[in-house]
Amino acid sequence: MIKINSSELNAAFQAFIGKEVYIHSEATSFVFVRNFKVSLTEAHIAGEGSYRIALRFDELGWLRTEALTHYEVTVDEKLLLAGYDDIGRMNVALQLGKEPFPE
Repeated sequence: MIKINSSELNAAFQAFIGKEVYIHSEATSFVFVRNFKVSLTEAHIAGEGSYRIALRFDELGWLRTEALTHYEVTVDEKLLLAGYDDIGRMNVALQLGKEPFPE
């Protein structure tokens, strides 16, 4: 994974806008969702160093994830984002894919 560059990440999100996507999201022991299928209509990035991502889906709802620091686009076109603390522990994850994630 590489550190988030907001303009590069925004370009990566464009491959998912207007499409049905599967979402996986988790935050250390508090939240876990997997394979929510939604139609992604907007993606917003805010912050510097530690970022907030807001995803609008089905023009009805939002998912906001905070403290994201790194991302990668995989060869199978998944967008993986993670937030690491100052000692390298992952605290939050957000993933988008065009196919369901493995159970």
